[in-house]
Amino acid sequence: MSESLPREDAAHVAKLAKLHFNDQQLNLFTGQLANILDLVETLNEVDTDGIKPTYTVSDNINVLREDVAVKSNQKNELLANAPETQDGQIKVPAIIDEES
Repeated sequence: MSESLPREDAAHVAKLAKLHFNDQQLNLFTGQLANILDLVETLNEVDTDGIKPTYTVSDNINVLREDVAVKSNQKNELLANAPETQDGQIKVPAIIDEES
């Protein structure tokens, strides 16, 4: 674990991330952040000369279609899949209490 990370720097990072720690939690966070920085330093030691950057792990390319509006008229099929309907619309539970 890196002992080079000052506690004040960890507190500053926590403040930027809008995290609130007590003293014990800040000590734990400082150690965890130091471990993360050590891991990044380890990755920086890897020789990547001649390695092409990976921008995506897949060679798939988006296949798009024309955006054409069509009148599908599938209201009855949609309503048939709904658990409950009323007056030609999908009935859902109320999420706003009218009494408050």
